[in-house]
Amino acid sequence: MKVAAVQHDVVWEDRDANHGHLTGLIAEAATDGADLVVLTEMFPVGFSLAADRIAEPPDGPSVRFLLEQASDHGLWTAGSVPVVDDAASMPVNRFVLAGPDGTLHHYDKMYPFTYAGERDHYRPGDHPVTVTIEGVRASLFVCYDLRFSEAFWDLAPTTDVYLVPANWPSSRREHWMTLLRARAIENQAYVVGVNRVGDDPRFSYSGDSLIVDPLGEVIADAEPGVEAVLVADVEPERVAAVRAEFPFLQDRRER
Repeated sequence: MKVAAVQHDVVWEDRDANHGHLTGLIAEAATDGADLVVLTEMFPVGFSLAADRIAEPPDGPSVRFLLEQASDHGLWTAGSVPVVDDAASMPVNRFVLAGPDGTLHHYDKMYPFTYAGERDHYRPGDHPVTVTIEGVRASLFVCYDLRFSEAFWDLAPTTDVYLVPANWPSSRREHWMTLLRARAIENQAYVVGVNRVGDDPRFSYSGDSLIVDPLGEVIADAEPGVEAVLVADVEPERVAAVRAEFPFLQDRRER
């Protein structure tokens, strides 16, 4: 399966402008042969905490945008969206995966970024999610989740690739790149890290998007600070071969 990581800028809290801009980048990924296109965390609005103003219903405009793009190009699309399920609950930071046939999967970010105040505005999800796309087992995470290795470790036996959209500030870019490779190495799986570029009212973002193979080798990377579409093959057979050659996952101990 060919996976495209779309490193893109975000217009602050302007859903229509971001949808319009991303249409061209998704088309570019489709032309490059992508089967799955991954956008960044909070791709419609940026990492805004104004949940009362920007959160959408589960079938809102950004989920429809992902479905429309998936249908138009005959591929899967993904990215995270601020979603409120009902008026009585706090919104969630929801990673949505949309298929060309209208299939929808989602994962709610389990580890809101307390340091930046996310936990005060978005409730945490309560379970991980792994789905099979084109024969590839994909586990879904969002940004700050990357720091919690046990969440990735628990899913390793049933995962070929981890998908991690983010709004990870450039001040901690070395953490981002190191942790992406660490999650690949320790779980012997691909990791697709998709980060934004540009600025918002609080942070600057350099992107540094990576696609990492099960040995921790970077197989696609983006130039810092500029928009880019990275495309690489994710092969379950490669994951199986690496795990068979160096079978350390079987030696882990129950926690």
